[in-house]
Amino acid sequence: MYAIRMHEYGGPEVLRYEEAPQPVPGTGEVLIEVAGTSFNPADAIIRAGALHHSHPVRMPHIPGTDVAGTIAGLGAGVSGHAIGDRVIAALPRPADGASGEFTLAPAAAVVPAPTSIPLADAAALPIAGLTAWQGIHEHLRVAPGQRILVNGAGGGVGRFAVQFARLAGATVVGVAGPASVAAARSAGADEVLDHTVDRLTEPVDGVFNAASVDRSSLDRLVTLIKPGGGLVSITSPASPDRRRAVRTMVMTIHRDPSHLAEIARRVDTDGISPGVTERLPITEIVEVHRRHAAGRLSGKVVLSH
Repeated sequence: MYAIRMHEYGGPEVLRYEEAPQPVPGTGEVLIEVAGTSFNPADAIIRAGALHHSHPVRMPHIPGTDVAGTIAGLGAGVSGHAIGDRVIAALPRPADGASGEFTLAPAAAVVPAPTSIPLADAAALPIAGLTAWQGIHEHLRVAPGQRILVNGAGGGVGRFAVQFARLAGATVVGVAGPASVAAARSAGADEVLDHTVDRLTEPVDGVFNAASVDRSSLDRLVTLIKPGGGLVSITSPASPDRRRAVRTMVMTIHRDPSHLAEIARRVDTDGISPGVTERLPITEIVEVHRRHAAGRLSGKVVLSH
């Protein structure tokens, strides 16, 4: 098969499109013919080697944590799946990823893909969707009638957070940059603010931060949160306000297939949109990494063979 592989840590140029052995499913694994993968900022962090002490990968490494595709083979002991099933998964690290024509996944990690969107587009769901789902439901515990601010509402994770918070019954204020205001509005935010010109003055029950901002910016958002509320960030930390019992945290996701299955179901039943902004051939991955480094990438980019 052909795949994107890296033989060393470094800049985007270490990513090469080349022949690689087709993987064979072991016990408890399925072989997936890849319809699409999607870019996540963590892909660039891993490629650069920033996590090589805590999360080393074996070289040569195939990147790509998100996968959508069709089951093409079953390992020993696999039940509940069949060849031809259309599935999605968040692949475990540090295993090889989905930037090849085929990839392996633990059978327990794969869930049915939604049927109302193209299969390749469903590759935008796993990591970004799980991040937003767990931030909104597990950490902020958004409830009907609350007013929730989503900072970075036009990005890949922020767009999901807006939709999940609204489905939970909250009124959502989306904050975005000038280039992302339209995306935040299309996600369904009840109110959209351009952070370069608008200022929020009304208090909120909670904040979900999906933007790359500094601590001082997040600390300003903390002052808007009602007593007893909280701020959950996927980037920078913020200072808690103990006097008003406002808690803050930086979250990490856990790859819960039941959550992913629920997200896929919501795509079909509630019209959750993954917000795919570009669909590119996998050979464009170097340019995608370069654009990300330059701050010129927005939304979810799906890559396919």
